[in-house]
Amino acid sequence: MHFLRNVWYVAAWDEEINSETLFQRTLLNESVLLFRDDEGTVNAISNRCPHRFAPLHLGKRVAGGVQCPYHGLQFNGQGQCIHNPQGPIPKAAVVKSFPVVEKYSMIWIWMGTPELADPAAIPDFSCQDPSQFYVAKRYLHVKANYVLETDNILDLSHIQFLHPDSLGSSAVANAITSVEQQGNTVFSKRQTVSDILPEFLYRQRGIPVGTPVDRWIDVRWDAPACMLLVAGSVATGKPRSEGVSNFVSHIFTPETDTTTHYWYSVCNPLSMGEEGRDRAEDFVTGLTKPFQDEDLPMLEAQQRMIGDADFWSLKPVLLVGDAGAVRARRVLDKMIAQERELILAEA
Repeated sequence: MHFLRNVWYVAAWDEEINSETLFQRTLLNESVLLFRDDEGTVNAISNRCPHRFAPLHLGKRVAGGVQCPYHGLQFNGQGQCIHNPQGPIPKAAVVKSFPVVEKYSMIWIWMGTPELADPAAIPDFSCQDPSQFYVAKRYLHVKANYVLETDNILDLSHIQFLHPDSLGSSAVANAITSVEQQGNTVFSKRQTVSDILPEFLYRQRGIPVGTPVDRWIDVRWDAPACMLLVAGSVATGKPRSEGVSNFVSHIFTPETDTTTHYWYSVCNPLSMGEEGRDRAEDFVTGLTKPFQDEDLPMLEAQQRMIGDADFWSLKPVLLVGDAGAVRARRVLDKMIAQERELILAEA
């Protein structure tokens, strides 16, 4: 499978990488070692020692870098060997390094051409800026291809059937929907009118249970699989400005062709104080059950049925609700094809 390379992927939540330990994660079929250097800056290098191919994450942090557990070679955050306990440093003792940016409570990694890594290209997740928002964070590991996850979030018509007791309602099928594209960014918007919500959502929005509401879920997608939802509701007949909404992030990075890292969060402004923190934690905890117990089994079952087949080769039947997901797939496919053309042209 071909992955888009010249784009920012999430590698971890910021708090996953501390100053004492080494952190390994497979990204795009590559084993990557992440660690904080002596100044606290996150570094990312290949996890495979070039000597006898031992995994570096089984070694330890040392001054200036990391030490291989097998024969003691030491490497800095730029992948250069800085110490050979057996003598001179071989010229070939170098491991691949990756550009890394710590932003929006996340560690972003560039798996493509290093010279093209522009931090300004990181999608806007300023709702996760820890200086302005409380960010309730979660992570799941999914045994399914990452684009199936994109399909799942961009086509929320499924919540009526897959999440009837937690997120769905009988009004979902009659939602007013629209899809827009700005450059390579896709927007999928969904609104229901006079909707009766599950009790969980009434509690989150501070609306009396049983009140008919107008409900919106607006999704922004950026390649490869970074999505931000603005989800909210208001008593029917009142303007949206009087309602309550939340920022909900869904970000996916392929681990392998058929497994995915999944980061999601709920964010509230720090100005809400302890209430904002508690509501965000309560909301993200409430989301974990349908995500983990309902979405994941379905996505993993889909993956087993698809197997190694190309998605489009199976000739999927398309419904109205697929418009956003299909648009995003087309944009992603085009970006990958263009990138591969450039690579072949330069070879």
